[in-house]
Amino acid sequence: GAFTLLPRGIILSIILTASVASGQNAPKAKEKEMTPGKYRSLAEASLSERKYDEAEKFYNMAIRLEPDNAGNFYKLFKLHRRMRKLEDALVDLGRALILQPDDIQYKRARSKILLSLGRCDQALIDVQDVGRIQKQDEPELEDISRCAFEVEQATNAFMREDWTEAAQYLDTVIPRTEKAVDLMYMRAKSALGMKDYYGAVSDTGRILKMDGSHIDAFQVRGEAYTRLAEHEMAVKHFREGLKFDPEHKGCKAGHKFVKKIMKYDKKGNDANDSKQYKEAINFWWQAINHDATHIYFVKDTLPKIVKAHSKLGEHTKAIEEANKLVKVEESVTALYVLGDAETEADKFDEALRTFRRALEIAASEEDKQSAQRKVKEAEVALKQSKEKNYYKILGIPRNADKKQVKKGYKDMAMKWHPDKNPDNAEEAEKKFTEVAEAYEVLSDPELRGKYDRGEEVFENQGGQQRRPNAQHFFHQNFGQQFHQRRQHQGGGGQRFHFRHG
Repeated sequence: GAFTLLPRGIILSIILTASVASGQNAPKAKEKEMTPGKYRSLAEASLSERKYDEAEKFYNMAIRLEPDNAGNFYKLFKLHRRMRKLEDALVDLGRALILQPDDIQYKRARSKILLSLGRCDQALIDVQDVGRIQKQDEPELEDISRCAFEVEQATNAFMREDWTEAAQYLDTVIPRTEKAVDLMYMRAKSALGMKDYYGAVSDTGRILKMDGSHIDAFQVRGEAYTRLAEHEMAVKHFREGLKFDPEHKGCKAGHKFVKKIMKYDKKGNDANDSKQYKEAINFWWQAINHDATHIYFVKDTLPKIVKAHSKLGEHTKAIEEANKLVKVEESVTALYVLGDAETEADKFDEALRTFRRALEIAASEEDKQSAQRKVKEAEVALKQSKEKNYYKILGIPRNADKKQVKKGYKDMAMKWHPDKNPDNAEEAEKKFTEVAEAYEVLSDPELRGKYDRGEEVFENQGGQQRRPNAQHFFHQNFGQQFHQRRQHQGGGGQRFHFRHG
């Protein structure tokens, strides 16, 4: 009487607990008290509470006691279908159909599972069998027939490496499936062949969520990341594949290829950080020449080579390499690299044309705004080149940091100090003053910002532009490093000796 007040699921759980307890303490003969029907009831109770693993266990117990009951397998099929275990569900239906070969319900259910797995040719057989048994065609016959034809055409195209045709058929079929791992692998491989690397990454990602041990998917995904120059990700996927098969040829070859490029690239980066620009350029070219068709890596590396040439003062070579980059792909980014190299070479007219071209092809609003800034900067640089170019006066690039600005001032001030140029005093005085003025502007963030924007840096006073006291300015900054020693010579002349500290 007390049990009638309890929910059915709790009652069944109590029965289960009691049976387990009795199984632990009583003879095995008592296990026979549990019938297939009771196990099915327990499975349904677990299913209602979404305890799928527990339900699966009870259905299997029912099958063990009653292996000739096709209904047990069908119930297990429905559970596996709900759990998205489609391969297991397919096995369940196969076992049910062994017991009842002409059961229409089972055949229809299996055809749907086969279709979900992308096995349209096998689904077609079941649908045709149902039509034969019923003596009339199933409504799905036409769609499944078309699916089977498209899979066949995709497979044939894939085998002859016609990636485009294979992908076209697969794009039609895959949306009608649920877990077509084989078809998705074919499409990922086709995407790789068509250089659609993001497509390959996407499909292999879906595959690996369904089957985390699919080694060939790890290989294709690694190769796609390699071609995108995302080398760390490529290495990660090759290594994952090698965990399942340490001798897998594809993953081993891919891993070796990427590691070699990464080695040379790192050596180049390290040399560049140490200001060993020639060595850096050499290492980067070794990385590129490992596979010159590795376009994404070339596009990432050529800008570094261009900048290194510019830092070496090899402006003609920098522009040459930048033009190679533009030839690979005329993008906003590539044009920026070329324009910057032209600016470093004081080719301001050419740089302005290059940045205007970048503005013409800019598609996104962000790129348009960026290109407009570049054009404005180039216009200012061109104007300054025809007037007074403080960067050129100090012999430094336009993107020079504070340390470079200070060094440029020191070098040029030493070069043009009037005491060091007694035979050219008038020109030296003029140059020395310009050097001091350039340093005063470029060492001050606010003044430098105005100058870079093309604004007036100094306010005019009585029609005269402000000129710094160059001698005072120099000795205030570098007086301790500037030593002079007077020597008397015939005729009362004097000579000064300097030490560049």
